[in-house]
Amino acid sequence: MSGSALSIAEHHCRRCGTCCRWEGDVCLTQADVRAISAYLHMTEEDFINTYCRLQRNRQGLSLMDAVDGACCMLREDNTCTIQPVKPQQCRDFPQRWNFPGWEQRCPAARKGGATC
Repeated sequence: MSGSALSIAEHHCRRCGTCCRWEGDVCLTQADVRAISAYLHMTEEDFINTYCRLQRNRQGLSLMDAVDGACCMLREDNTCTIQPVKPQQCRDFPQRWNFPGWEQRCPAARKGGATC
């Protein structure tokens, strides 16, 4: 995890969807695949064939991107289609993963409480 001057306690998600639009992989564990496919009432194979691709490093599965580059599970109103079972990577933000400069990209982290 990258160091951060922002206390995680100060992070109050505004559900703006910015983190769902960042470039990169949304890595899936086998537990994620199992939970998401069950939530969507799909077989794991159908879920993988419909919503997944290989990670860029070819070491596992990732959720596909929508045409605009956002996560394929992000709705127009910035809610997550699979919120109750979203991938561990998503649940861990920003407590367990972030990258240098994430505070500048995430409106909830900005000083003054900017809204999206």
